[in-house]
Amino acid sequence: MADIKAPSIEDAKPAPGEIRDDSTSSIYIDPEKEKAALRKFDKYLLPVVLIFLVLSALDRTNIGNARVFGFDEDLGLVGGQFGNINTLFFVTFIVFETPWVMAINRFGPNKALGTALILWSSVTIGSGFVRTYAQAIVCRLLLGATEAGVSPGFAYLFATIYPRSSTAKRIAMGNVANTISGAFGGLFAYAIQTMGTRRGIQAWRWLFIIEGCITFVVGGLCWLFLPRSPEDAWFLSAEDKHIMELRKQKNIEYRGENKFNSKWIKLAFQDPFIYIAGGAFFFSSVAITGFSIFLPTIIRGLGYASLKVNYLTIPVYICGFLSLIVQCYFSDKMQQRALFLVGSALPVVAGYLICVGTPNPTAGYIAMFILSFGMQSNCPLLDSGSVLTEVIPLGVYSISTLVVTWVATNLMPDQKRSVALPVFYSIGNLSGLVSSQLYPSQHAPRYVIGNSISAGLECVAVCFFVSGWFLLRMRNKRKEKLVADGATTNGLEGDMALGFKYGL
Repeated sequence: MADIKAPSIEDAKPAPGEIRDDSTSSIYIDPEKEKAALRKFDKYLLPVVLIFLVLSALDRTNIGNARVFGFDEDLGLVGGQFGNINTLFFVTFIVFETPWVMAINRFGPNKALGTALILWSSVTIGSGFVRTYAQAIVCRLLLGATEAGVSPGFAYLFATIYPRSSTAKRIAMGNVANTISGAFGGLFAYAIQTMGTRRGIQAWRWLFIIEGCITFVVGGLCWLFLPRSPEDAWFLSAEDKHIMELRKQKNIEYRGENKFNSKWIKLAFQDPFIYIAGGAFFFSSVAITGFSIFLPTIIRGLGYASLKVNYLTIPVYICGFLSLIVQCYFSDKMQQRALFLVGSALPVVAGYLICVGTPNPTAGYIAMFILSFGMQSNCPLLDSGSVLTEVIPLGVYSISTLVVTWVATNLMPDQKRSVALPVFYSIGNLSGLVSSQLYPSQHAPRYVIGNSISAGLECVAVCFFVSGWFLLRMRNKRKEKLVADGATTNGLEGDMALGFKYGL
């Protein structure tokens, strides 16, 4: 079993970002054994999470690829009707995020997310048989309701398992999945497009049917690997399970008990940080959501033939993947979130302004790379009073990953996090109601209005990032002053308690 003993003076010193409480500091966990247990989670859980997220992203965004080869024409869509279909998807997506994450907290990810997978794969298959505008709306409403808990659910799960110093790399899997699904989805859609009509069924219908079947089969196999909770994961040994239980007990004042207390619902909705971070997520996500769903449309609008559109998206997503990995690595290493968020907004603004400023299709395509991969920028980083120069790739994918990490790791206990995190997600996903209307067909081929709005709202998001940083910094300063004055408690619980330090 894991060692339990009184800590030495060195043991009592908290690592950067670690939560330490005097009442539980007597619990000591062998660092090597703890790392070994977490590596098992990486080995068994991360591949499953990635597959779930890729399948979810494919089934959510394949409508953009379907549009390129006949979806609008076969359903008789005109004007902004395609945008309306996507707008209504986000209505149910937003409404059902919080109930799904609360279900994960209550029943475990295996039951909640397994149920979601069966439901959304069935809806995806059904989307291949729609005949009218109304039927397409119904399918997108159902897809939004069934997929809503996937991304926030896994972000919640990562925040409960891993330390804050390594959470971003795991939460980044959501956008890694987006880049993979974007690249693979474009390639797969291109293959389906060249297949043409088979058995009287148009190619875009086969896209939904085949992808839905893949989700049902592959996702169903992955379902078997999801644990009920970190403390009773089937793939851990008895010693590993004991270590995970000790990790929870070590921070029990902040993580909370298993039994849910309704007071945390009220406290979650009363935390202003949720709304500030949610506002930042909303404004920045207009660019992100529009980029994910409408990239094929944007590229086609820049002058490329429809046959080339889907495979031209692939290198863009590969660059986004590389940017995301490097950005999250440095953010975790330096334990800086707001600094990277502000820096990441710059290439997003630049990319959209290029699309606004020139009709040149080559320049527009390069702008998509700037949005996903970003630019190399010299960013002054303070370290022990010195100014260092780092070369950091910035871009659209890094923003959503880092802001989610910022929120997920600054919420305690788990009950509050299970409510506040999806509420934050819901505020951010309201952007879908805006971005899905930014690229109506009548604004082709350059979509100047949509790109201009995305650039402007990204600037607004920067103001919210800075406001969130000031709020958390003020809370930390208040706690530090109380400790300096000799206080041992401030009478508050969870992340508001005296011993919890917010990550900036």
